[in-house]
Amino acid sequence: MVVHEYPAASWYALATRSRQEKLVRDRLAGRGIEYLLPLTRRLSQWSDRKMWIDAPLFSGFCFARFSPHDQLAVLTLPGVVRIVGCNGPEAIPDEEMVSLQKLAVSGLDYEPHQYCEEGMFVEVVGGPLAGVRGTLIRKAGRDRVVVQVRLIQQSASVQVVRSNIRPVLQANDLALACNARDSLFQNRTNAHSS
Repeated sequence: MVVHEYPAASWYALATRSRQEKLVRDRLAGRGIEYLLPLTRRLSQWSDRKMWIDAPLFSGFCFARFSPHDQLAVLTLPGVVRIVGCNGPEAIPDEEMVSLQKLAVSGLDYEPHQYCEEGMFVEVVGGPLAGVRGTLIRKAGRDRVVVQVRLIQQSASVQVVRSNIRPVLQANDLALACNARDSLFQNRTNAHSS
């Protein structure tokens, strides 16, 4: 008797066509594929009225849990553009998806926020420091922006509120992030094989 072992299912982010996140969700459900589409309530303005709608938390994305051998079935669903990743489909860590699932069923109000993490180049967009740019760090559990004067090799940091900052993305940021991640992965692989 031949027993086939299938790879374990993982969570993936699916890029969808514009405004087709709910359609993709429904088609995933129709195929029996586990999905997550967090929705947030927002007031939408039309020319003649305002109305509360449930909109996707992350516009243009739906999440699905499937094994790699099901990729083609997912990619051929109407509304799916691609499975997100730098060099092909890339699984999302389970702990991130568990957090997102808890958020989606919490009953609390939540909304999208600019993605910022320590080490990113950011700009302050609110308050007396609006327009200041620097590197985001965490010190004593608080967010701070480090402003540098490279010529004299000096810097200063100031505490900021996370909601008052946004990342400053440059044209090569995604490529650099993918290269750094791939380099880290290659170093880990080499360390394990030694």
